Amino acid sequence: MLFAEMATLLAEEAKIKAEKATLIAEEAMKAKQQFLSNMSHEIRTPMNAIIGFTKVVLKTDLTAKQKEYLRAIKVSGDALIVLINDILDLAKVDAGKMMFEQIPFKISSSLPAMLHLFEPIIQEKNLKLVKIYDDNIPEVLAGDPVRLHQIILNLVSNAVKFTSKGKITVSTKLLNEDDHKVSVEFSVKDTGIGISDSKIETIFENFQQASSGTSRLYGGTGLGLAIVKQLVELQGGSILVTSEINEGSTFSFVLPFQKTKADAEVEMELIAYDKDVSNIKVLVVEDIPLNQLLMRTLLDDFGFDCDIADNGKIAIDKMQTIPYDLILMDLQMPEMNGFEATDYIRNTMKSDIPIIALTADVTTVDLDKCTAVGMNDYIAKPVDERLLYSKMLGFIKKTHVVNDAEVDELVNPVSIKCTNLHYLNTRTKSNKILMIEMISLYLEQTPPLIIAMKQGVLNKDWPLLQDAVHKMIPSFSIMGISVHFENIAKKIQEYASAGEQTENIEEMVFQLENVCTQACEELMVELNTFKNLNNE
Repeated sequence: MLFAEMATLLAEEAKIKAEKATLIAEEAMKAKQQFLSNMSHEIRTPMNAIIGFTKVVLKTDLTAKQKEYLRAIKVSGDALIVLINDILDLAKVDAGKMMFEQIPFKISSSLPAMLHLFEPIIQEKNLKLVKIYDDNIPEVLAGDPVRLHQIILNLVSNAVKFTSKGKITVSTKLLNEDDHKVSVEFSVKDTGIGISDSKIETIFENFQQASSGTSRLYGGTGLGLAIVKQLVELQGGSILVTSEINEGSTFSFVLPFQKTKADAEVEMELIAYDKDVSNIKVLVVEDIPLNQLLMRTLLDDFGFDCDIADNGKIAIDKMQTIPYDLILMDLQMPEMNGFEATDYIRNTMKSDIPIIALTADVTTVDLDKCTAVGMNDYIAKPVDERLLYSKMLGFIKKTHVVNDAEVDELVNPVSIKCTNLHYLNTRTKSNKILMIEMISLYLEQTPPLIIAMKQGVLNKDWPLLQDAVHKMIPSFSIMGISVHFENIAKKIQEYASAGEQTENIEEMVFQLENVCTQACEELMVELNTFKNLNNE
């Protein structure tokens, strides 16, 4: 009996300790998230100006050598931003929740541009850089070039750091190929200090280096190879290292890539500005002078008029007397931040002006908060001008379509086109074959979804209704359908998710049915036009 009581007391004491430990862990996680959020903002903000102005200067008249140097700065800046993201969001790295793009690119041109960054230090150390490229690799492949650059940057940086004489060889080799994908082996070989057998197993662990004196002699955190291993393995690849002391090391990794017939993305391509969009007034709410100048420069290139407000309070004062078409809202500002300003604009001023958040903090907490206070979208700093222009134009055109519809509603409600293929045209780079595929897919998928949606509301089958509307929502922005209908779809989805029967849910479904039916009719005309052009 005594032993049982003692066991119970020990169990209760262990439970209390476990609960305390859990609370401490939760508080530590909150503190870490806040720290990472603040650091993300502080570091990414100056990077926004560095990368942004590099892009601006690249558009001016330059010599070939100047362009070469500026492109090297830009590639380096892009790689640094990716690295900052990985290091700052340690939770994402630990959980392996990295996102990878699948975009067309040319390994043959992207690797030399990136390796060009190392030429000054290689020359300074009297080393030789040897590049070996397998011409059997297909010219254009689909994958994540930024992540590939990050892996190579880490490995070459390590090779340069630990090599005092000899050469560094970067080579590529086609391993396997079928109708859909290829496997490519990349290797970075040096003639440096080498790694002992006892240390090879640990070099890919976080904050580990080959010896305790490595950091003192050569610098670095020991995080680079850990990030490399995760980047390779999360893409379905593998990495291997062989080494001999005082002879050198070879790091080789294999990555799979998808074959594609699409053209490779041009890094510094000019945006095809829409000349029909004019007299646009944008309010930029941003407190840092460098970023203000950058946004003013970009908007001037877009052909948009621009006002600057140093914080949310000034922005609200300006809105009392000046009508704006769209607001670009920074989040962290003195006096009144972006969240407080947006909340005031939505709930006190009752304005539905499109608001795009400019955020240097890309943690999920802030993105959820953006949506909660009523922001329409967000774009991360450093700003990608093509993405910014595309998002701005989408909201501006949708707003104008809705306003025109309200004026003309009683006269001729069907005369206004409900689709706008500008976004699709931009994203596909005017690739008619790809546009035909996208439109055909929409025309194939939408009619069954309309039927399922109507059946769901008629039979009060809320899961069916929710599923149908959920599948519809992504197509609204792709096909340029007004954000008004996207918001209606989201409301229906919310009601269906909660299993609620509201008075106007049938009316909302009716509106979606009408706009999607009209969209199908318009897109069928567009599809036939594209097909005729393709046959000419």
